[in-house]
Amino acid sequence: MKLLIGGDVCPANVNDLFEIGDAEVLFGDVIKAFHAADRVLINFECAMTESKDKIKKIGPNLKATPKCAKVLKEIGVTDVALSNNHIFDYGVCGVKDTLQLLEKYDINYTGFGKNYENSRKNLIIPAGNKTVSIINVCEHEYCYALDDRMGARPFDPFDTIEDIRTAKEESDFVIVLYHGGKEHCEYPSPRLIKTCRSMIKNGADVVLCQHSHCIGGYEKWNGGHILYGQGNFYFCNHPSKTSVQWNTGLLVQLDINDEIKIDFLPVESVTNSSGIRFATGEIKEEIMGRFAELSKSLADGTYHKGWHDFCEKQLGYRRCIENADGGDMDIFAEKYTHNERFAHYLHCEAHQDVWRELYRLPWEMRDLD
Repeated sequence: MKLLIGGDVCPANVNDLFEIGDAEVLFGDVIKAFHAADRVLINFECAMTESKDKIKKIGPNLKATPKCAKVLKEIGVTDVALSNNHIFDYGVCGVKDTLQLLEKYDINYTGFGKNYENSRKNLIIPAGNKTVSIINVCEHEYCYALDDRMGARPFDPFDTIEDIRTAKEESDFVIVLYHGGKEHCEYPSPRLIKTCRSMIKNGADVVLCQHSHCIGGYEKWNGGHILYGQGNFYFCNHPSKTSVQWNTGLLVQLDINDEIKIDFLPVESVTNSSGIRFATGEIKEEIMGRFAELSKSLADGTYHKGWHDFCEKQLGYRRCIENADGGDMDIFAEKYTHNERFAHYLHCEAHQDVWRELYRLPWEMRDLD
């Protein structure tokens, strides 16, 4: 069986093309690859709704036209992952509209439930005489389910590991889609590396990290595959986002038989368009060259310097602690109280990772030699 998995998909700023259903402009030569696959799974990172009732959060509220569902079906998407920090941006109405549209077009979804326990349902995919369990979890940055509230399936260091072990007992292969890691950082935190390796050790065959909006490195560890950043798959026309880092990603191809073979297919946003295509020529070489460098940094340990240097540039974290009245997070500083900004940083694992890097204990920094 051939399973294609795309990273972050958010058609929030290209409603016109989705309204008229211009799939060729939107997805170009990727459509042919989708149609040739047995299953196509994407991370859908917004609501499909006409609702205007935004939830209060630090960061943008994202939604797309309901016509997106029809286009997704036409291009070959069979499954969507909804455990992310934007699926609940337009509240209960936005979620209900999204789920109804997916059901209307017979697109399977996973990573969302009416409460925490209900959200812990895996997507089971047949692969010949094998079965594959998809576990889709997110870090704690809005949208996540609680014991008494609907939401996305959150990562839990105890429950998720238990879920992986159980899934491995009940299926042949386990794939984890982990929506987390620090946005715009090519390097994983030490905590993220330990988390992903623990998931592999406890039964996952593949762990794909999404959410960072940039490509990270890859390692084969303990027989499993870990990608620390899949990059954007379709996140076009985002205001001020013009970097190669933002506008490129990796479509992951899994050939599943008696084992899993993994391949990475680079995609890019088309300049002056609202579509994507497979990267070719120099841009492909640039993407895959950088991908190789990032993967090498995982093997030789130099990733940590890249992670540390990135954290040192994140001034909002220091301001939030050291100056309660100061401006953290730029455009959001005037809209939220200090306590709201502090809570935003405190509850999400990726934000905690930055704080831990910036505020290390003297014991950790001592030279014991």
